[in-house]
Amino acid sequence: MMSTKQFASLKGLAKNIRDSLGTSDTPDTKNYFLLFAYNGTGKTRLSGEFKDLGKKKVSGSKETTRDTLYYNAFTEDLFTWYNDLYEDTDRRLLFNTDSRFFDGLRDLEMDTHIREFLRVHVDFDFTINYDEGYVNFSREVRTREGLETVSGIKISRGEENMFIWCFFLAIIQLVKLESLSYDWVKYIYIDDPVSSLDDNNVVAMACQLAELLKDCRTKTVISTHHALFFNVMHNELKKESTASRFLSFNKETGKYIVKNTGDTPFFHHIALIKELKRAADSGKIYTYHFNILRNVLEKTAAFHGFNHFSACIKWEEDDLDGIIYARIINLLSHGNHSVFQPIEMVADNKALFRKALAGFLETYKFNDDLFTEE
Repeated sequence: MMSTKQFASLKGLAKNIRDSLGTSDTPDTKNYFLLFAYNGTGKTRLSGEFKDLGKKKVSGSKETTRDTLYYNAFTEDLFTWYNDLYEDTDRRLLFNTDSRFFDGLRDLEMDTHIREFLRVHVDFDFTINYDEGYVNFSREVRTREGLETVSGIKISRGEENMFIWCFFLAIIQLVKLESLSYDWVKYIYIDDPVSSLDDNNVVAMACQLAELLKDCRTKTVISTHHALFFNVMHNELKKESTASRFLSFNKETGKYIVKNTGDTPFFHHIALIKELKRAADSGKIYTYHFNILRNVLEKTAAFHGFNHFSACIKWEEDDLDGIIYARIINLLSHGNHSVFQPIEMVADNKALFRKALAGFLETYKFNDDLFTEE
C-alpha cells in the first residue's frame, strides 16, 4: 500500500520535505528526496519555495543568508549567448558573475573540475575568462592537413545544457570538499536536469550524479518529469536512506498529492494506465483522457512494430461494419484537448473510451494489483 499526503500549497510541501531531510546533524532523517511529477505540476515553483524557506535576514543588516544550492530553469538563465552577429567568429557563453552560484571560480580551478565530468559526454573543450565572465568553446576538426582546433564555436542546445550541468556538478564536488566559497550550502535542490538528452546520456548522467552524491553529507532533493532518470536515481540511491515520491495536483480540490512509491520502480506508462483506469471506473472521464490513451497506444504500437496505433485497438465481433471502431479512431486522431481546461465527455464517448481501454487491457495484460493500490 502506498502512503499518501495532501498539501494545500507548495510552500507546505516544501516545509514537509525539509522536515523529512532535516540537516546533516539531524538523526533519523532522509539523505535524499526523489520526486517524480509531470510537467505543469509545479516542480520548478516547488524548488523556489524550498529555496526561499532557507533565506534568513541578518539582524541589523540588509544582508540575507541562504542555505540551498539549486539547479533549475533559473540556473540555466544565468548563462546567455553572445553570438557575434557582426563577425560571426567569436561566439561566447556569458555567465552572470553577480550570482553567488559563481563564487570564487578562479581560486577553485573550475576548469579542471568541470572537465572531469564533461569529458564523459562531449567532444569539445572550453576556456573560462574569469575577469569578463564568459566561456569560449573549441573543437578539433579533421582537415586535409590533419587535426585543427576551431575556437569561438557555438555548441548545440543539448551540449550547452550538458556543460551547465557539469558546471553544477563541479560545484557539488566543491561542496563535498567543504570549500569555503560554498560553506553556506546545507541543501542541494536539483530540478529537471534532463533536457535535450537521449536515453543513453540520461542514464550516464544519472549514474554520474548518483556516484557523486553517495558520500555527500549535504541533504539533496531531486525532482524530475523523466521516468527513466527517476528510476535510475531510485535504484542507485535506494540503499542510501532515500525517500521516493510521486507528486500530482488535484484540479478539483486544488491540493498537491504526494504518494510514496516504495521500493517499486516508477514507470511513466504505468502511471498513465492507472490514471485511465481510475477515470474509467469513476466515470469522471474528460476529453484529455483520450489524448492520454492515444499516447499509450502509440507507444505500444511502436514497441510491437505496428505502423499505426489503431492496430492496438480491439475490433469487437459485434461491430461487423467497423462503426464503433471507426468512431474510436476518429476521436483519438482528432483530439487536441487541453489538460488545463478539462471538459467532461458526453455519455456516448465515455462508453467508447471504456470499450477501447478495456480491449487494450484485455489484449495487453498488466498486473491487476496495480489497480487495487490506494
